[in-house]
Amino acid sequence: MADKDIILVGVPMDAGAGRRGCLMGPDAYRTAGLAEALSELGHSVRDLGNVKPEPVLLDGSADPRLKNLEEIAGWTRSLNSCARNLCQDPVFPIYMGGDHALAAGTVSGHRAAAEDIGRPLFVLWLDAHSDFNTLKTTESGNLHGTPLAFICGLPGFECYLGERLKHAVPPENVEILGVRSIDPDERELLVTHGVGVSDMRRIDEVGIPGLLHPFLERVRACNGLLHVSLDVDFLDPDIAPAVGTTVPGGATFREAHLVMEMLHDSGLVTSLDLVELNPFLDDRGRTARLMVDLTCSLFGKRVFDRPTRSF
Repeated sequence: MADKDIILVGVPMDAGAGRRGCLMGPDAYRTAGLAEALSELGHSVRDLGNVKPEPVLLDGSADPRLKNLEEIAGWTRSLNSCARNLCQDPVFPIYMGGDHALAAGTVSGHRAAAEDIGRPLFVLWLDAHSDFNTLKTTESGNLHGTPLAFICGLPGFECYLGERLKHAVPPENVEILGVRSIDPDERELLVTHGVGVSDMRRIDEVGIPGLLHPFLERVRACNGLLHVSLDVDFLDPDIAPAVGTTVPGGATFREAHLVMEMLHDSGLVTSLDLVELNPFLDDRGRTARLMVDLTCSLFGKRVFDRPTRSF
């Protein structure tokens, strides 16, 4: 990955999560030195500050179980516009969350921008959860469990953008890696729609390279753009405690860095979400620092430079 013009965008939202605190995530990344660390790698870095949600007033017919639906719709519309605008220039956006509901806006915006230039968008979803519930199937009503279903064009999300999503990501262009918690209705939807899912057992059996190489080769063969959405709970909570949805048995320190190093070597990644960091639950900032280190691995930081094979 050549030197990049990186744009940092803060998304201080926790309306989609079950616990408060993710809205402090953007400032935690800033305090942990994300911009400085990327600059030291030779990249140009600009911080645009924090975005705000658009004001949205729905008609009141929505299921009352759905928490903060108007606010999530406002964030989705704002971030969709932000992503589309950023794609007018040759920049690499990093969206500093904020809970995972933000991806409904960022990914849909990048998908629309990819459509404008006639290239497919692929999504690598690094997460303990598949986030493939619809507004009807969600059991908790927490909307950070729904963005991938919206992005893939499942029905019922018209309130998010005020209309049906025009340019969905084909489900077969999505790979969920590291998942270890899926609701029964989600499982059925994932199978029905053909989403790629690699749980931790597959990682144990096949290894990160055996799973990631084929996906990256498919992105390259299609001349695709690749959006990566990294949830803190992709990581094992022993090394990353600052998340409100901990699930034991996540990616190890080395597995996570290997993913990011392979993504860097591929040169295919064009945008990144960093989501679900809850500084209120952190241990003296160690999760924020780890997420900064992982981001640096994506942008070329390595212990020992050596030739790498192209995929």
